[in-house]
Amino acid sequence: MLLGTWNLENLYRPGGPFGPKDKAAYETKLASLAAVITELDPALLGVQEVGEPEALDDLVGMLDGDWHVALSGHPDGRGIRVGFLSRTAVEVVADTNAFPAKLRPVQEDDSGALVSAAGRGFLAVEVVTEFGPLRVAVAHLKSKLLTYPGNRFFPHDEAERARYGAYALYRRAAEATTLRALADTLLAGDGRERDVAVLGDLNDEVQAATTQILLGPPGSEIGTPGYDHPDQGDAQRLWDVAPLIPAEQRYSRINSGRRELIDHILVSHRLVVRVTAAGTGLPGDGTLRLPSVGPDPADRQGKPGSDHAPVWVRVGQ
Repeated sequence: MLLGTWNLENLYRPGGPFGPKDKAAYETKLASLAAVITELDPALLGVQEVGEPEALDDLVGMLDGDWHVALSGHPDGRGIRVGFLSRTAVEVVADTNAFPAKLRPVQEDDSGALVSAAGRGFLAVEVVTEFGPLRVAVAHLKSKLLTYPGNRFFPHDEAERARYGAYALYRRAAEATTLRALADTLLAGDGRERDVAVLGDLNDEVQAATTQILLGPPGSEIGTPGYDHPDQGDAQRLWDVAPLIPAEQRYSRINSGRRELIDHILVSHRLVVRVTAAGTGLPGDGTLRLPSVGPDPADRQGKPGSDHAPVWVRVGQ
């Protein structure tokens, strides 16, 4: 079974403010996305940046076979949301964006406005696999690419850059905490016996504090001496599969020429011991030609494909 996550990058129909300018560019984008999904051949694929549900329907229509779709009902201000494509029927078990009860609202801009919900919803589904029920949550955390008042992508000065970097970090940390609370619900204190995964565009790298929030109890990470030794944290812990990705493939985006792994798959104890392979791009050669992106996401409007590589994990018995 192959489980994956992929940021589809601004999946909108043509003619709007965020999508391709014309039908030809749109069809080129869809064809490039469909070709990757077809070769990836996932049993379940978490997706991000679905701008219009109808655009995802268009994409699914280009894929062979039957697919089931689930989308979050909590898009951001641009309409983008997370979802799933599945080869089998999906049951939605959670679709939420509200911070946990004890987490206070965080400041989002210079006005002092506070937010008490994630910018994009977290969607969790259950599917039945040959190994039993599998519960998976998909997320798209607050970006490190900063937007300033007036929809600027460049600050007036470094003080403004620092403040808005902090606001984004506050929000991403709060969203990671919210996602971890959802993971706790899915695990139900029983990760040794439950197949649970959390995946998506976390907008930061493996060792980032926001990513580490999702792991749960410390210790036993892949590659550490404690990994092969059961302990009392295994029932609540999640393992990031990043260390299992070959080093030369260990990136999902290129930011200003720098390779970074910001898309992740984290799995419960029952799953991690059955992982047989992990990678980015496509199984086999594992490579995709990714563009290098800068601070202005509008530079990519209407381009084919995605600025992210899919991240995937293969699980056996």
